Order: sequence, then structure tokens, then C-alpha cells
Amino acid sequence: MKSIFFYLFIVPIAILLVVFAVINRDLVTVVLDPFSPQDPTLALSIPLYVLVFGSLVTGVIIGGVADWFRQGRYRKAARENRYEAAKWKSEATKMQQQQPARPGLSLPGPQSS
Repeated sequence: MKSIFFYLFIVPIAILLVVFAVINRDLVTVVLDPFSPQDPTLALSIPLYVLVFGSLVTGVIIGGVADWFRQGRYRKAARENRYEAAKWKSEATKMQQQQPARPGLSLPGPQSS
């Protein structure tokens, strides 16, 4: 199933990305100074595909970090529940070890007629 997904989706997308990178090799000037775009002191000349792929990667990283921070309360609750479950489990084990075995105090078996 994974190989079908790989060949039907991932390989064509990879081919399209390579074609995009080959077609867009021309240099693009990116000006980082918004106050004087005519006389750029902070300017980069990079290929267009580097700009596009870099923007995509930066967006994925920023989205992942934002999502990680947003889910912090759920991780905290899971961590607290895990500690509480371990505490109750150790307490139950301790109580079972402290309880003496009483062979005569058990429920009676089924009655035969």
C-alpha cells in the first residue's frame, strides 16, 4: 500500500518540483529594505526556485512551531494524567502487597442440585 501511494503521488510531485527548479533558474533580486527600494543596500540575487522552496520550508517550520505551542496544554494534561496514573498504580500495588492472604474468606462455589 505504501509503494502504491509512493508511485502514484510522491514520484509525480517530485518530478514536477525538479521540472519547476530547472525551468526557474533565473536570478531574482529580493530587496529587504522597504524604505529605499531604488538603492537596495539589503538585496539578494537568488534563483527563483530557491526563493519559492525556501518560502515553503519556512512556512512549514513556522506552522509546525505554532502548532506545537498551541498543543502545549494537551501535552501538559497528558503528562499530569500519566503521573497520576502511575501514582495510583503504585498505591494499588502497595495495598495488594499489604493485604494478608486469607484462604477461608472467599466466595462460595456454585451450588449443585
